[in-house]
Amino acid sequence: MTEKSDWHVCSLIVQVKPEDISTVSEALCALPGTEIPGVNEKEGKLIVVMQADNSDVLFAQIESARDIAGVLAVSLVYHQQDEQGEDTP
Repeated sequence: MTEKSDWHVCSLIVQVKPEDISTVSEALCALPGTEIPGVNEKEGKLIVVMQADNSDVLFAQIESARDIAGVLAVSLVYHQQDEQGEDTP
């Protein structure tokens, strides 16, 4: 029997006012599967990586990011889907 699951990952640029970086970063990191590997404090830009087991969950997370107070814009930079699975007897 083969059991497979999807894995989705995306990267986003999240634009905020520089004074809101801390608050928005904290709210973003509270979303499951979300991390912030880069910040440009001067320009108010966050590089955000999100991952989920399916596209519906991932897109819901992106929409949640858009709804965070202080977020001015969310731009999808990259999305990848990978089917993962293992053959089991």
